Amino acid sequence: MRGPVMVALLALPGVVHGCSAPTAPPNPPGGGQALHLSFAMFDSTVEPILQSQGCNATGDCHGGGIRGTLELSPPGAVNPQFDFDQVSLQVTATPPDSSSVLTRPLAYAAGGTPHPYKPFATTADPDYQTILQWVLDGVQP
Repeated sequence: MRGPVMVALLALPGVVHGCSAPTAPPNPPGGGQALHLSFAMFDSTVEPILQSQGCNATGDCHGGGIRGTLELSPPGAVNPQFDFDQVSLQVTATPPDSSSVLTRPLAYAAGGTPHPYKPFATTADPDYQTILQWVLDGVQP
């Protein structure tokens, strides 16, 4: 007698579930922030900084292929759209100032993270501020 009762108990959730009315999935959570980075601003302000700092140089730099998590087009074949797409992957919406594009080239004493080349000694550096502004302009509620 135990066998048939056990089978019935095990099958019951499937029967009950199969008989229930479908429900709509819950709405996704609201709020938060999204990135809407400007290609035009990148092209006119950030790309020139990457080039002047030598970030797109070949060899051990990002123009020589993927270095870490970033690849840039090489100096002889600059492709701003490719560079925008790659650098955009280094930006986070929350908190925006912790984006890799800002912390890796920043000196350790100023809050930087590991990177072999540190062109920005402080967050007051004008080039750092330009990249920060591009990031902040792209973060929208």
